[in-house]
Amino acid sequence: MALPKYISVEEFFRAPDRTGAAISPDGTRIAYLAPWRNRLNVWIEDIDSGAEPRCVTADHHRGVHSFHWTDDPRWLLYTQDSDGDEQWHLYRVDLDDPAATVVDLTPFPGSTTMQLELPAYRPGKALVHLNNRQVEAFDLCEIDIATGDIAVLAENPGRVTYWMCGPDGRIFTRGLTDNGDIEISRWDGGAPHPVAVFDGSDYPVGVLPVQLTPDGAGVWIGSNRGTDRTRLARLDLTTGAESEVDSHPTFDLDTRGAVSPAIPAPLILDPRTGNLLGARYLGERQVIHALDPHFALVLQKLEQLSDGDLGAISCDGSGQRWVVTFTHDRDPDVAYYYDHRTGESRLLFRPYRHLDPESMAPMRPVSITARDGLRIPAYLTLPVGIEASGLPLVVILHGGPWYRDSWDFYPATQLLANRGYAVLHVNFRGSTGYGKAFVKAAIGEFAAAMHDDIVDAVAWAIDMGYADRDRVAIFGGSYGGYAALVGVTFTPDLFAAAVDYCGMSNLVTYLRTIPAYSKPHVANNWHLFVGDPADPEQEADMFARSPISRVDQIRTPLLVIQGSNDIRVVRAESDNLVEALRDRDVEVEYLLKDNEGHGFVNPENQVDMFGTVERFLARHLGGRDDHSGGTD
Repeated sequence: MALPKYISVEEFFRAPDRTGAAISPDGTRIAYLAPWRNRLNVWIEDIDSGAEPRCVTADHHRGVHSFHWTDDPRWLLYTQDSDGDEQWHLYRVDLDDPAATVVDLTPFPGSTTMQLELPAYRPGKALVHLNNRQVEAFDLCEIDIATGDIAVLAENPGRVTYWMCGPDGRIFTRGLTDNGDIEISRWDGGAPHPVAVFDGSDYPVGVLPVQLTPDGAGVWIGSNRGTDRTRLARLDLTTGAESEVDSHPTFDLDTRGAVSPAIPAPLILDPRTGNLLGARYLGERQVIHALDPHFALVLQKLEQLSDGDLGAISCDGSGQRWVVTFTHDRDPDVAYYYDHRTGESRLLFRPYRHLDPESMAPMRPVSITARDGLRIPAYLTLPVGIEASGLPLVVILHGGPWYRDSWDFYPATQLLANRGYAVLHVNFRGSTGYGKAFVKAAIGEFAAAMHDDIVDAVAWAIDMGYADRDRVAIFGGSYGGYAALVGVTFTPDLFAAAVDYCGMSNLVTYLRTIPAYSKPHVANNWHLFVGDPADPEQEADMFARSPISRVDQIRTPLLVIQGSNDIRVVRAESDNLVEALRDRDVEVEYLLKDNEGHGFVNPENQVDMFGTVERFLARHLGGRDDHSGGTD
């Protein structure tokens, strides 16, 4: 047997042909992202006319990565930052006038726009969280899409983390108490009045999702009060009473989409009415519960289109025309059109037509028992075409750490498998989606039991015969980058190579340099799990758990990757580590990009990064980094 045909880094990381399709509310057009001058931009295509698609944005610097239809078919919105600085602005495109200039609806230097909402009961308006008044706090603002006029509906007194505005104009908030508990409150025009309080230690990233019901009388929330699993509940905004709406017997509600805009939202809503259509749950694979009779019929048909998991879902105002994409480990983000009235369905596009799914490596869930008996979920990807025995192994670790990896297409994973590596994604304790107790098992366990889970996962792969104990690498981004650095400082003899991608080297300085608007909201996550640097005793413990404190232990070849404009894990976290290692003549390679932030976006930078990773791992683990070993 032999490895499959060599696939270049450029093929894995070039921009997709098309991606991110969504149907217009009137059901006549589809918008999607596609390259223009080597940057993703928004394109529009008529469903029925057969006319040529047209590009409606023209960004050749950083590209456009998310867009939103409005209730008026004339206007389309998108968000964009500058070189990864996360100062997001909201832009308007006039689809009726191709010559019209794109308009910045939030033209405030240094500000950030978050939580865009286009409620059906406020036609022509966009609700946003905006911090142009003071950077530490986001106010609730309403933007008239056609005119650009901005009205401030509520000024943040501090500690309000999320605003909601109902059809009658009443405003509600999600916020934090002084001790980190989470309050859902009514807003009286000057201050919040608590309706319900949730134990902050149960929610390291907050009560998610929080979605106002169409009548404005309640909110749908992800709740784990009184249970280990997160279920879908309704909170009455008058009485504070909580009632279950839906649940899964073993899976958590999939709240990742309430944290990351790249993940589909946990609640599927009717775009015209705001009514609840369905809820997503996530175990080894996704399960969607239909909560509306019409959607149940539609869902049955949609799920027949692919053997993947339903990803993005959009429909027209009548609920008859649908555009959906599918998550898949080998054939990602394939888009389909479906007309429920006629039963017609058709493939719209495969984003990566140049990648043969049969050449991609399957990703399968596995379970690993940690040394204290805790079950650690993971996903194993093995190279196609060769015996899965004694392979070089790359352990990949997600960020957060209050997040999780799932069954999905990861270009980095497929690249590594194509080069002959086994790849193991480890959802260490503290990862979300596996119950409240699993998350809380990480309290006080940075660089301790959280790292033991990774060490035990490596031992499992070796004991199962998949991995060669002398050829194991660790690779992670953000918190995963920190975990990679922990690997080479706390267990310096375990790994043959390590890749730190925008990871923190010093937990103390990391928390002191996070964005100003994030600092009031860390009590129920960072302070609870790892410590408060304002307390000298906790500061000392945090520093002892920081890789920078043990830099003299590093003897593993290390690759450090960083974006200069990263506001979450600032450049100094990497600079200081690299400088300390070079002062000791320790081998360290440093890849720094001046036009990137917390994670690389530009295709040429991704190609450069993973080409560097490929060569680095080949030198130290022995995988292929050229065209040898493949079959045509």
